[in-house]
Amino acid sequence: MGEYHHTIDEKGRMIIPAKFRQELGEQFVITRGLESCLFAYSMNEWNKIVNKINTLPFTKRDARNFSRFFLSGATIVELDKQGRINIASPLTSYASLEKDCIIIGVGERLEIWNEKSWHEFLDTNIEDMSMIAENLFSQELDGV
Repeated sequence: MGEYHHTIDEKGRMIIPAKFRQELGEQFVITRGLESCLFAYSMNEWNKIVNKINTLPFTKRDARNFSRFFLSGATIVELDKQGRINIASPLTSYASLEKDCIIIGVGERLEIWNEKSWHEFLDTNIEDMSMIAENLFSQELDGV
């Protein structure tokens, strides 16, 4: 969890916050995420997701389309000695990563956002968060 402000250089290199490095490991996977950001997963979490995707019925168009979208963009990255990764240009283009980026911890994954896109997401959705929380958690919290 957490929100970190970092930059990506002209070669597509970005420092991963030290807090996340141990959890991700020396090698991890980055792929296209939803809402035009990137998702990063440890190899263990990635394997769980791939196994789940492999159970989707290939006869369903949505399953095929999602598999293509999600898996075709996946890249294994490695941390260098400075804690940086090199993000492939198709992924930086997809997420419109330029100089200023936001890295957020979201459960079992990291999300890497273009700073402007992240703030637009927050601005667009902030007023709905109370209703979203109520819809998602009201039944679970009623018994607490």
